[in-house]
Amino acid sequence: MTAELVRGQNHPLPGNRLEIRVSAGTPVVAAVTLGDAEGRAFGPGSGDGRSGPAAGREWLAHPGAPQLPGVEVPRQAAAEHRLAVDLGAMPQDVHRVHVLLALPVGRAGAPVDFGAAPAPQVAVTDPDGTAIAGYTLTGLGRETALLAVELYRRQGTWKVRAVGQGYDGGLPALLLDQGVPDARAVAQEIHDAVEREQSRSVDAPPAPTSPATPTSPTSPAAHTTSAAPTVPAPAEAPPAGPVDYRHPRRRTVPAAPQPEPASASSAPPMPPHPPQYAPAAAASAAADGPPVPVAGDAGGWTLEERLHNQIWGMFEDLARTVAAYRSAEDFAQSRYDQELDALLADPRTRGGAQAEAARDQAMTKQVALVDQARAVLDRDLAQLAAEAEVVEPALPPAFAGWENPAWHAYEVPEQPALAVRLGGLTVPEAPELPIPLLVRLPLERGLWIDSADDRGVAMEVAVATAARLLACHPAGGFAMHALDPAGSAATAFAPLYSGGALALPPPAAGAAGVNEVLGRLTARVDLLQMAMRGGAADSLPPGFDQAEQLLIVNEFPYGFDDRAVNQLRYLADEGPAAGVHLLLVADRDDASAYGPVLDPLWRSMLRLTPLPSDHLADPWVGHAWTYEPALVPPGSQVVAQVLRRLAAARPAYGR
Repeated sequence: MTAELVRGQNHPLPGNRLEIRVSAGTPVVAAVTLGDAEGRAFGPGSGDGRSGPAAGREWLAHPGAPQLPGVEVPRQAAAEHRLAVDLGAMPQDVHRVHVLLALPVGRAGAPVDFGAAPAPQVAVTDPDGTAIAGYTLTGLGRETALLAVELYRRQGTWKVRAVGQGYDGGLPALLLDQGVPDARAVAQEIHDAVEREQSRSVDAPPAPTSPATPTSPTSPAAHTTSAAPTVPAPAEAPPAGPVDYRHPRRRTVPAAPQPEPASASSAPPMPPHPPQYAPAAAASAAADGPPVPVAGDAGGWTLEERLHNQIWGMFEDLARTVAAYRSAEDFAQSRYDQELDALLADPRTRGGAQAEAARDQAMTKQVALVDQARAVLDRDLAQLAAEAEVVEPALPPAFAGWENPAWHAYEVPEQPALAVRLGGLTVPEAPELPIPLLVRLPLERGLWIDSADDRGVAMEVAVATAARLLACHPAGGFAMHALDPAGSAATAFAPLYSGGALALPPPAAGAAGVNEVLGRLTARVDLLQMAMRGGAADSLPPGFDQAEQLLIVNEFPYGFDDRAVNQLRYLADEGPAAGVHLLLVADRDDASAYGPVLDPLWRSMLRLTPLPSDHLADPWVGHAWTYEPALVPPGSQVVAQVLRRLAAARPAYGR
């Protein structure tokens, strides 16, 4: 299975002989540098003991000198490249292989930078074309040269890492950063070699069109991909207008007509449906068999955004197909009841063989309608299950469950994640098909973990959720505070304290500790609000911590007086806009003494439960979705491992 990498992610390579396939949608120049243990294209590995400028050039393969031991690059600028790599033939001093891409200079009609070109895609494959890993370089702007990916050797094993580092200064700046001496002259030599070679560029393939319906870069048909494990098709140029977030494998179709009941007045009311999406099998009915699902096959600028939108497309699809099945089931039952009422209303048909035959006929019609609806539901569920099997392994840690191997390869992010996974959602018709519950970051509302059923498990969910939020932010970009007035959660909080997420010593117990922490966070919100309203957000006091803040409150309202309750309500209402968020572990009945004073607090927060519960409803058809918390597998040390990596990364950021 192909690994879809994100920036900074790595993947092991199964063998030495590889192909690196580049698909850029516009002609680019490809080059490779061989680096030493420090990553510099300069060292004593030329084979004859030479050093100095000659050694640096001998570790650079480019169109003017396309071959090095174990590497061969193309001689032309082209939209698609294949670079041959044999890691077993590399000199012993080589520890890194850097793949460089640059826009050719002086070409009429060529993009001026990568921000005006389609996002380049790099795939590492076996020599026979079997894909190993892929990476799409997104988020580019004025860069004209890129360090796309690197192959690196660690403890005798080669891996590929997605880099995506761009250079505004073009090829000279990139070569200089690689340690190539006289980088400007070498860059000019490369461009001259490209000009001398006869161009055999491969144009980007046109978007597929239909005789009846022309497509555009944002239309679903334009994003259909092949199931063959070859180089991914070049991405279309970013549309000038807003991004189309519809799932590319789901086309809008009119809802299927429902049979008219015998009496309009007795027909069950139809729930309001969301926009109907045909699954992939219906969108390509003319094809031989259903298409193979692809991870990240949705609209968006980055792979993370595409996976996020794909998951929500799956959620909407499941809501739609279950709503259609329930509606058909209700209609079948309604028609059966109407026919029975009609039989009972006529004295001539209340009894006897004729009445029994009529009842059997009505029952047969009902069963046939339900079976037909179930067949459609099973078809859609099978397609969604196949899509989930492909999507789940490709999820980044922020979107993945704790049992996903992605957490074992966790690296501290450089930017906050797009969203965070807080659990899974299922419906009774498909309990084996969980859809990740993703919430966008930064949080717009607080989280309330209901401890009514099991206080111990509720704290486990709270700590796992806090660790996940911490892992979704850069080192030092997320700070935590805890209120545990009775000290009952000391054991549960231990991983956060030992990992440095919570500062030692813990706040004072009882009302004094509650008032001190709440007062400090309330003053922070007041200060940020005044700065934002006065247009002086950049004039905060020196040393002011810009990190997002999370307050974990256990056993609310124990230790809270009236003033503290009002401060907590203030943080719930005004805190998110100022980067202060709440994670409340509480039983609502324990706070019943405050009466309706706290009702706005509960309503403003997203309620999570430590045990599976069907308390969440979607806004389209009102389904009651069963929420399952994102618990850490028994015996797993993944949270401690993630917290240790975060703690190790803090000194590099001055935290």
